[in-house]
Amino acid sequence: MWTPDLQTDDQPRYLALVDAIACAIERGELKPGDRLPPQRRLAWALGLNPSTTMQAYREAARRHLVGGEVGRGTYVLASSREASLFRLKRPDAHPELIDLSTNLPVLDADDHDLQRSLAALCASGELAGLQGYCSAHALQRGQLAISAWLRGRQLEIPPQQVLLCAGAQQGVFAALLGLCQPGEPVLVEALTSPGIKAACRQLRLPLHGVAMDGYGILPDDFDRVARATSARVAVLTPCMQNPTAVSMDADRREAIAAVARRHGMVIIEDDVYGALGDEPPLASLLPERSLLISSLSKTVAPGLRLGFIAGAAQWLSCIDPEAQATSWALSPLCLRIGSEWLEDGTAARRLSWQREQVGRRWRLAQKLLGAVPSPAAPHRWLQARADEDLLMCCRAARVEAAAADAFAVGHDAPRALRLSLTAAPSLAVLKRALEALADELGPARHAIVEATALSLSSSSRQDVCNE
Repeated sequence: MWTPDLQTDDQPRYLALVDAIACAIERGELKPGDRLPPQRRLAWALGLNPSTTMQAYREAARRHLVGGEVGRGTYVLASSREASLFRLKRPDAHPELIDLSTNLPVLDADDHDLQRSLAALCASGELAGLQGYCSAHALQRGQLAISAWLRGRQLEIPPQQVLLCAGAQQGVFAALLGLCQPGEPVLVEALTSPGIKAACRQLRLPLHGVAMDGYGILPDDFDRVARATSARVAVLTPCMQNPTAVSMDADRREAIAAVARRHGMVIIEDDVYGALGDEPPLASLLPERSLLISSLSKTVAPGLRLGFIAGAAQWLSCIDPEAQATSWALSPLCLRIGSEWLEDGTAARRLSWQREQVGRRWRLAQKLLGAVPSPAAPHRWLQARADEDLLMCCRAARVEAAAADAFAVGHDAPRALRLSLTAAPSLAVLKRALEALADELGPARHAIVEATALSLSSSSRQDVCNE
């Protein structure tokens, strides 16, 4: 029977037990489908009150670590690591940890843009009018603003070919819902965003991973998997890919566009990080067979839930025939402020500041963890080549990171992790975290840098498999 050691944890007993379950899952001691001990039996083994283990199991279920069925027991969920990235975290639970597990933009402590915008709305008397639904005029204004914003990504897309939505995640979900039938195969990078995995799981769309190298997915493997599955849709992140941070160069984008045309495939391009770099989106080469999806969350302000889907009218009509469904969840207040910031240059100024912050943090990571041939990105991918337990090193350094199995398609995840460089509240905090991690890695740091710089395909290549 699995029995954790709670003696060294000074949290309330039920929280200590929840953390023990999470750690056991990370280390592989508890695997998806494993049954946890009955609550009363575990309580007796640990010297706890049965109500304590019951409370712990409930909290573990709330965090999507486990699931229970009456008469069958409590089992470890297959999506445990992936779901743990999105759970609501209690900052006071582990104040000694520096959390670099979730991709967040850098927040400016001296930022007063939102305060000024809200004050201006209050003074104008227009704030009360934003309590209703988004008006047709407001939506058209937003479409015009996004169309102009996309010129900075080297795209000329007219306003009528822009659908507004409440963030990029909603946009990806809406695109998959409109373009795919349940059970239809979807191609993704072999290591892909947990949000994309979650959307496909919810829509019952089997994922098929395409092998990668330092420039994104491999054209030959993309062609192979497309032929093997007859997939019509692929969801890709060509710019600052999550989690590997790699970006496609011009030659790779051309090759991928050629494969997509050859197979008549539609590319859903997740470009949420794209504006942080200089590479144009894949959609610039494939306008007739792509949908560009992004938002202001990673580049301008995470609280402005203003996202968009831009592309050819024939694909937009599949997603939202009435041109209303995607905008229903959009806040009129967010739309108003977002439109103003896009129009008056505030968004461009904030993007420039964010890019500067990303560059500073990337250079710090290069200095402390070793340089890799990749443009500055908000996250760093570490892949061990030596027999090194990266998660244990992070735990010893009191740093929380995202393990590779949260991103892997299928069950063969590489021994790797993602560090969100922009999640730290300041450059000083990030420096402290990376210095501690570098000390824990020691000589193995050089092997990790070599492994990260090498082709990802050796660890990611796989036969076609359903998730």
